[in-house]
Amino acid sequence: MQTFILLCVVVVLIGISSVCSGLNISFMSLDLAELRRKARLGNLQAKRMLPLRRNRHLTLAAILLTNVAAVSATSLVLEHLFNGWIAGIVTTILIVIFGEILPQAFFMRKALAFCAALAPLMQGMIVVTFPLAKPIQLLLDKLFGHEKTRLHSRQELGVIIAEHLGNNQSELDEDEVEIIRGALQLSEKQVRDIMTSIGRVYWLQPDTALSPAKLDEIKHIGRSRIPVFNHQLTRCYGVLLMKDLVDMDFSSGEIRVGDLPLYPVRTVGSLTALDTMFRTFIRSGTHLIPIERNDAIIGIATIEDLLEEIVGHEIEDETDRRTSATRRFLRRK
Repeated sequence: MQTFILLCVVVVLIGISSVCSGLNISFMSLDLAELRRKARLGNLQAKRMLPLRRNRHLTLAAILLTNVAAVSATSLVLEHLFNGWIAGIVTTILIVIFGEILPQAFFMRKALAFCAALAPLMQGMIVVTFPLAKPIQLLLDKLFGHEKTRLHSRQELGVIIAEHLGNNQSELDEDEVEIIRGALQLSEKQVRDIMTSIGRVYWLQPDTALSPAKLDEIKHIGRSRIPVFNHQLTRCYGVLLMKDLVDMDFSSGEIRVGDLPLYPVRTVGSLTALDTMFRTFIRSGTHLIPIERNDAIIGIATIEDLLEEIVGHEIEDETDRRTSATRRFLRRK
């Protein structure tokens, strides 16, 4: 009868040791920043674990003290059943297999779930071991300080987002992944990478006469905004909007581009990062910005160019389709 009771005590002690071992590895694997994010999103398990994880040194000390106490007690109990060295061997085998390897492998599968479920047990361990655990916590806080939040780099975030591609468990579809990846790369690219070079830009000069033939030409180009530069391409006078040409009256005489209201725009350097360009578009309130290098205008960038870089696909409007169809027809001819 006594042997049976001692074996039951050993089983209980090994069970306590296995739980402590599993909690140790799973508790320390929880990232504090991730717990904060999940808690803000309403995750009850994260909310339950956050106070314990904030006082990680106190919780860790309580878990380890309880674990060591259970292992030591197991060895003492087994000495009543076996002699010294056999008790040591049996204790080592039992603790390594059932108190370390198996529980750690099991708990790591769902670290947050197990820790949250056993949070009351960890709080009990803290209460029981507080006289020893608190001084250890103060010492560890003094030696290592408090845990600092580690932020992911842009490259790391890109890799994390890319892992959602082709993953059935992801809540993000492929388009969302591409948009996020494109946005993360904005600061690494410059506006010269997406601009339309000046040789491909349709622009006007202030002294350009707006005759009916010129209007037909502008209409054929199919641009809603036309930049106005000087002949030397060193100055931008503004942007001419097509909507302002709808009600033009040619009976009053010749009308030049400079006689019409031009919407001012600011030029930016060709080395400007795309994330800066995004803020520039927002502040300027315009959809077209001239790009300059060495005080000379070398191209333009539009909000559409920036959006295409973010989504990773070309955005074609009705005019683009018509122009493409015309080019294909001319090639066949």
